Amino acid sequence: MNNNDIFKKLRVALSFKDTDIIECLDLVGYQISKTELSAIFRTEDHPNYKECGDQLLRNFLNGLIIKNRGPMPAKSEKPKGE
Repeated sequence: MNNNDIFKKLRVALSFKDTDIIECLDLVGYQISKTELSAIFRTEDHPNYKECGDQLLRNFLNGLIIKNRGPMPAKSEKPKGE
């Protein structure tokens, strides 16, 4: 199973549209166009097929975390309990 398959399965499982995916990627500062995104979801034998890289999948998952949980709180200079 490659990154394209994982990305497709996540898209279906979450019922995400292209705009939802682009929104998640925007949360981590990763820009992608709808055209580039549609090339990732094409079949491997399609002439416009594009492989999904590790960076794209990682940024999508990080954006999904931020979308569902909110941004990570800033680390304080002093650990708690001191």
